[in-house]
Amino acid sequence: MPPALTHDLASLSREQLEAEVRRLRAESVSLAQMFDQAPSFIALLSGPEHRFTLTNAAYQRAIDHRDVIGSTVSEALPDAAAQGYVDLLDDVFRSGRIHRASGARYAVQAVPGGRVNERYLDFVYQPITDAHGSVSGIFVEGHDVTERTLAEVALRENEARYRTLFESIEVGFCIVEMKFEGERPVDYLIVEANPAFVQQTGADVAGKWVSEFAPNLERHWFDTYGRVALTGEPAHFEHYADVFGRWFDVRALRTGDPAAHRVAIFFSDITERRTVEKRAEAGERDLRLITDALPVLIAFIGDDHVYRFANKAYEDWFSIPAAEVVGRDVRKLLDPEGYAARRPFMERALAGENVTFELDWPRRDGQPRIAEIRYLPRRNASGRVDGYHVFVQDVTARKQTEADLARQVSIRTAERDQIWQASSDLLCVANFDGYFVSLNPAWPLTLGWTEAELKARPFLDFVHPDDIAPTMAAAGGLARGEPQLTFENRYRHKNGSYVWLSWNGVPRDGLIYSSVRDVTEVKRQAEALAKAEEALRQSQKMEAVGQLTGGLAHDFNNLLAGISGSLELMQTRMSQGRIGDLDRYMTVAQGAAKRAASLTHRLLAFSRRQTLDPKPTNVNRLVKDMEELVRRTVGPAVHLEVVGLAGLWPSLIDPGQLENALLNLCINARDAMPDGGRITIETANKWIDESGGRRHDMPPGQYLSVCVTDTGTGMAPDLVDKVFEPFFTTKPMGEGTGLGLSMVYGFARQSGGQVRIYTEVGEGTTVCLYLPRHYGEADEDDVTRKLAEVGRAGQGETVLIVDDEPSVRMLVTEVLEDLGYTAIEAADSVAGMKVLQSDVRIDLLVTDVGLPGGMNGRQMADAGRERRPDLKVLFITGYAENAVLGNGYLRPGMQVLTKPFVLETLASRIKDLIADH
Repeated sequence: MPPALTHDLASLSREQLEAEVRRLRAESVSLAQMFDQAPSFIALLSGPEHRFTLTNAAYQRAIDHRDVIGSTVSEALPDAAAQGYVDLLDDVFRSGRIHRASGARYAVQAVPGGRVNERYLDFVYQPITDAHGSVSGIFVEGHDVTERTLAEVALRENEARYRTLFESIEVGFCIVEMKFEGERPVDYLIVEANPAFVQQTGADVAGKWVSEFAPNLERHWFDTYGRVALTGEPAHFEHYADVFGRWFDVRALRTGDPAAHRVAIFFSDITERRTVEKRAEAGERDLRLITDALPVLIAFIGDDHVYRFANKAYEDWFSIPAAEVVGRDVRKLLDPEGYAARRPFMERALAGENVTFELDWPRRDGQPRIAEIRYLPRRNASGRVDGYHVFVQDVTARKQTEADLARQVSIRTAERDQIWQASSDLLCVANFDGYFVSLNPAWPLTLGWTEAELKARPFLDFVHPDDIAPTMAAAGGLARGEPQLTFENRYRHKNGSYVWLSWNGVPRDGLIYSSVRDVTEVKRQAEALAKAEEALRQSQKMEAVGQLTGGLAHDFNNLLAGISGSLELMQTRMSQGRIGDLDRYMTVAQGAAKRAASLTHRLLAFSRRQTLDPKPTNVNRLVKDMEELVRRTVGPAVHLEVVGLAGLWPSLIDPGQLENALLNLCINARDAMPDGGRITIETANKWIDESGGRRHDMPPGQYLSVCVTDTGTGMAPDLVDKVFEPFFTTKPMGEGTGLGLSMVYGFARQSGGQVRIYTEVGEGTTVCLYLPRHYGEADEDDVTRKLAEVGRAGQGETVLIVDDEPSVRMLVTEVLEDLGYTAIEAADSVAGMKVLQSDVRIDLLVTDVGLPGGMNGRQMADAGRERRPDLKVLFITGYAENAVLGNGYLRPGMQVLTKPFVLETLASRIKDLIADH
């Protein structure tokens, strides 16, 4: 504000006017000084653009002494504009209202991109009005409260940190108020306690007297805290509190008004540390006992060359008790000569290097002694070497032993050289380039080449051409570090013959060391032995063939006797006119014929040469259909149980052969239970994995199993290995052929499956057939029609029969003519082909597989189809290799029937094949 005029200037004289001017100037200077020295910051802004007209020193400090007079706030203080202060000024100028702020943050940035200086301000924006009441400017006045604000923030943060620390530190903390009777402390109140203290004491103790929650607390605690409260002297101690069963490290100091008798106490539970320390003390005692018991000098020397530890051995080596060694400087313990000898090694150890060296260190009695000294550096937590461990042991005896061993090695080396020279075995050293480096004299003696000749060429030049590849493979194994033991190859003798060598080679240090033996004579003897064994096997085979021939002759003679006798009696009775007995004799003859067919089937099944007629089969239904037959066969003394898996997979097998196999297994099970027992037939689906396939000798995949289990006598392991051999039987002579299980085995293997037996003496036997799963539906039951029920032939239907057996041609022709077919016979493949190549009508070819004339039955059928593409073929055979029938593959319109066959079956097959257009 301008200073007030005290007079009317017009009425003043010159002298008075000059005096008034001087007075006004003095007041103006005084006001300017007051304005500039004011503790608050002040600024005058004019106009709506807020142009600076006046600022004091405090304001200049607040804006970092920027030259702002004559500039607008936006121009002079862009940082203030960016923080919204110009918007506030605009609002005050428009509204005419005063704006006040407390603790407002102002980030001062005098230079764009420069350092930011944060300030906190209390200020007021007051509008200035003109004579007409309009706002013409703004008066800015305020205080910089940065220090106060920061102090308040720091105080709040400190309080928060203190509270967080108070509540989160693991150290127990509490403030107690002591209760005295005179000067004797009798109790104290827990004024405040942190969570760690509550956890250590096991109770919420704040606001409680100690006598409430720990009435048995020792007197020691009261007396200690009482002294702190009375004297103000802090206390620090470790104590075991019986009431808590724990060790505590305790610090106590007086706090607040001494008259309040308050004590701040810090508790650290050090039970674990004390336990560790006790263990460490015990371990240190044990370590001391151990180190003192060792005949090795052990010490630790710090980087200041002072001993920190020394064991009892120092008494022997230095004649000084170990206790007197600790704390001494190694430079003073050793004599100058001894220290000079050790100093380079000590410096290396302090540099971080493990050091081992030897010194002559005479005993106290003057006897020589060699000491092995080891310095092992020790590093502290920061990785710096702070000293080194010392280990010294007497190696005099060891050195003497080494010297003795060196002498012995020298002797042994000489002996080895003698062995090298005299050995009948071939000894050599070779390199991995393929050349011999060293050879003993046995090589020239064995191969005829001189040592120089053998060394001059690669050793592969001497190897038999057929043995080069395995020799290279063995060399590759040696290159990989793998010893090659009992490896054999042939080396060429100088005379052109070959010598068999057996090698034992090991790689070492880039060379191959080998011991080689000439095994040529052994090989010759082995070949002779092999020939003898082969001759023995041939003899055994001939013996087995003789046994087979004799057995078959015996069985077939019995069967032929039944057949021929029945035919003779039929002939006699027919001549006598007694035809009433013919059916009985025919039944006997047919039964003998069926048994003969069964015997041949068993032989073919074992040899896996039988002709199978596989069909998609429901094995559960087959077993069920056989149940009554099996029950009658095994008799009433045996209980039969059938367990069929619901959802059993079908299998592509010959159902008749499975029936025979199952009946054989049940008969064997019955014979193993002479006093009766139980037979269980069980079916199941099986997944055979890789390991199971290897275990059962069969490909992995999906199978179904048919298992027959009995409760009989079981078998010993030596018998189990033989049960599938032909003619092997445990039954008495004349009661079995020994072909039953061999037939089962042959049928399973030929069907693509396997058979396994599981047995234990006295515990019974289980035999399991594993048959491959068929991915499709099972066929319906094949009911064989009687001959009279088979339909008659159509007009002119003709069948060609090709078989080298006249009786077979006759029987087939008879059946065909009875059914109304025209039959044409041929005895070999040549005659059959002539008919097939003619223009004669042929609706069906019935042919044996094995035929004379240069073509078998399959070849003839295939050739016939070249002229007659729709020719139907029925192969009838009693022996057929799979290969002959195309490895089991028959083209559409082809079927196979095994001899001997039922005539009704033959008629049904013929009719069905011709009818299947």
